[in-house]
Amino acid sequence: MDYYNKLNPFEAAKQFVNKQFPHCEDALLAGSVVRGEATETSDLDIVIFDQQHHSSYRESLIDFGWSIEVFVHNLTSYKEYFSDDYERARPSMPRMVAEGLVLKDKGAIGAIKKEAKELLDKGPKEWSPGIITTKRYFITDTLDDFIGCNNRAEEIFIANALAELVSEFVLRTNKRWIGASKWVIRSLRHYDVEFTNCFVEAFDDFYKNGDKQKIIQLVDGVLQLYGGRLFEGFSLGKS
Repeated sequence: MDYYNKLNPFEAAKQFVNKQFPHCEDALLAGSVVRGEATETSDLDIVIFDQQHHSSYRESLIDFGWSIEVFVHNLTSYKEYFSDDYERARPSMPRMVAEGLVLKDKGAIGAIKKEAKELLDKGPKEWSPGIITTKRYFITDTLDDFIGCNNRAEEIFIANALAELVSEFVLRTNKRWIGASKWVIRSLRHYDVEFTNCFVEAFDDFYKNGDKQKIIQLVDGVLQLYGGRLFEGFSLGKS
């Protein structure tokens, strides 16, 4: 079914909840359809809070013409997911809850959404100087591999690793949430649009033309704020 001919996402989500979770306490519709970013392949992300379930689970299915990802929790099990997301600095569940449109509300959803928003506003745990030093070393090591490599196939995957390491470093040293896949760029844009444009341009230039110089300059600029490249004197695990 074409995206534009599908049942309205909010209505489809309400019907899904009434059909599959008629006795749940609370339910939310989240994801790209809520943010106005839906595409032809977008699905519905539906968060359910149901005290009948003793533990959380996730399930994928198709109903009402939509691919649906349903995230089922009771009124306490979601807290473990909030905690895990905080520790890994990727706030998937808190973001879904905070941005979600209410499909069903028996009284608990307001407090849960408030908890999610407070966690998002708080930001992830600050990196220690030791972690920053270790990350500087691994970025330097990967950058050296990138500079010295003359095998195109290997260069591509070294560049991929470097993009992930550098984006994580920039965001975490500025106490910002990180992301994976499309959320790498979204997280960077939330932090600094100008830097993100330079980041994309540098890697795009390499992938299109094989020119490494903009990536090298970008990485050196990021590391310079924390002492530059690091190799000599670095030690890990030495007693």
